[in-house]
Amino acid sequence: MTVLLPLFAGLGTGLALIVAIGVQNAYLLRLAVSAPARVVAAAVAVCAVSDAVLIVAGVLGVGVVVERFPVALVVVRFVGAAFLVVYGVLAARRAFRPTGEAMAVEQEAADDGVVVPTTVAPTAVAAPATASSETVAQAAGDPGPAAGRAARRADDTVVPGGGAGAAGRSAEEPPGRTTTPAVATRTASAARAVPTLGAAVATMLVFTWANPHVYLDTLVFLGSVANQQGVDDRWWWTVGAVAASCLWFGALGFGGRLLRPLFAKPLTWRVFDGLVAVVMLSFGVALAVGA
Repeated sequence: MTVLLPLFAGLGTGLALIVAIGVQNAYLLRLAVSAPARVVAAAVAVCAVSDAVLIVAGVLGVGVVVERFPVALVVVRFVGAAFLVVYGVLAARRAFRPTGEAMAVEQEAADDGVVVPTTVAPTAVAAPATASSETVAQAAGDPGPAAGRAARRADDTVVPGGGAGAAGRSAEEPPGRTTTPAVATRTASAARAVPTLGAAVATMLVFTWANPHVYLDTLVFLGSVANQQGVDDRWWWTVGAVAASCLWFGALGFGGRLLRPLFAKPLTWRVFDGLVAVVMLSFGVALAVGA
């Protein structure tokens, strides 16, 4: 019982501090609805491990060192402010000029087996051939000019997406499978919209470690609260605070993937990017002015 009290106290304090609208949470949610599972898992790991390192460092007394060198936090503050402002401007640009995020979500969700509502353009349907006198004559054994015209029609049949008919298809392309320019453009746009593993990890590291509030919240605040629990209970309190970070980031990263059908609509992306722009620019300006 004595162990559970500091454990749950640390869990509650950690959740109260971390469950808020911030740059980490906004970017992780964006990855959750647009990136592959391995990218989301890497981003969740970066957030959870970073919080664990900072919390443990605060318990060990590193927060005192941070308080004695405020110039270090000033440098971190301006670097983080510049990055947040740039990212906020890019998010605002995406809100006004959407790219291919909805296509990327649709493609990735299909790969993961998630059902995403799509709109399929109608395809051309060949009109059924009607019997003519020339066809009847040919069936009776009279190969007239209809034979030559039928052969030319078979060669000149146009398949949607370009190319000739069945006789003009390449050997590598199976019947019924054609690559249209629209599909090629859609695939290229989706590939550009999906963030890579390296880019996602690097961006998340900047969002985490270039934010001076992270040091004040974890190293200073959580470290001081943990050390008030006593010599024996402070580490159980620390375990609870670290568990809070793991639970929250895991739930946000992997639970956010359930929103993919919603984010398959371009309008949802525009609204979300607008909110992200407001959050990033607000935090960036607040850091720049020292708030």
